[in-house]
Amino acid sequence: MSLKLNIIIGSTRPGRVGPVIGDWFKEFAKSHGKFDIELVDLADFNLPLLDEASHPRLQQYEHEHTRRWSKSVGKADAYVFITPEYDYFPPASLVNAVQALALEWHYKAAGVVSYGGISGGLRSAQSLRQLLSNVNVHALPQTVPVPFFPQFISEEGEFRANEQMNEGAKAMLDELHKWATALKTIRSAQENRQDKAA
Repeated sequence: MSLKLNIIIGSTRPGRVGPVIGDWFKEFAKSHGKFDIELVDLADFNLPLLDEASHPRLQQYEHEHTRRWSKSVGKADAYVFITPEYDYFPPASLVNAVQALALEWHYKAAGVVSYGGISGGLRSAQSLRQLLSNVNVHALPQTVPVPFFPQFISEEGEFRANEQMNEGAKAMLDELHKWATALKTIRSAQENRQDKAA
């Protein structure tokens, strides 16, 4: 069973390092070999703050940016969110992107790679995991924190993970694959019931 993993860069702030860390994780996930990988940059979608009139559960999207975001999220079986910590919290751009949709998230699994100062963004990761659980995503307890992230970025602008980060990333991807496989079975059963009822 082929599983699609979207690695989502959550910060849209100018000067962000999310894409640098996202590039590292994309290559790491490719070498892990259990997912089809897509790196998704939230900045490419230009999502305004909750600008759809209808509740996202209805999926009656009026705007092209929301439809593009819905399609991107909907086709994935699992997610890894790359998030900084802003004021002990995930960036507003990422919170908005999660809340813009509903059904597209259901019965999927997600991991978090967080970066920041001494805490490595763990407070951001914890808040994000709670938000994801509220939209029916299984948010893994296994996260990959990156403390004092500038020291892991080379002069050439490449992220160089240490051994602990690589071990954590492998453990998270192993768990993500287990959960994504199980949850895809649940979604398939639901889709079969809906087809029979139609």
